[in-house]
Amino acid sequence: MTIHYDINRRWSDQFIPDIKRIVGSHLLEAAPDPLDMKQATDLLMLDARDMRIAARVRRPGYAERYPHQFTIRSRVPSGAETELSKIVNGKGDWMFYGHASARQDGVEKWFLLDLNAFRAALIRQGPQGLHWGNKRNPDGTVFTWFDVRSFPSDPPLVVACSSGVHDR
Repeated sequence: MTIHYDINRRWSDQFIPDIKRIVGSHLLEAAPDPLDMKQATDLLMLDARDMRIAARVRRPGYAERYPHQFTIRSRVPSGAETELSKIVNGKGDWMFYGHASARQDGVEKWFLLDLNAFRAALIRQGPQGLHWGNKRNPDGTVFTWFDVRSFPSDPPLVVACSSGVHDR
């Protein structure tokens, strides 16, 4: 592990309580009356299987500049497998993509993305059917950005988002 990774990981981990609160609200639903009355069940999981959720929080300022984009690390100087490779190869179910508030004390604007819909769009349309590009950072890391508005509506890419984020 590099020092750079450790610093970034510590910074992003501070937002895990916010991410759990936001994502959790989309994984649970109220149980129907018969289950509540007869089986002591008030809440149900949206999907009973294991859900793998990637999470990325960007530093302040990017939400205003790129309100419809999400980025996925696609190349690192070490040559290690990246998030994009893992996702394309079937890893992960959802991705939480958020932006830190100006004070960096919480997550403000965010998307919850269905990675199966992401993969389906890549298979059906290919990258040429989507609006995307690459951004190289000074440290040699490359991020691929995607515009959520360029994805087909079926299956929907965006499971949920903060208010005012996903205006088509």
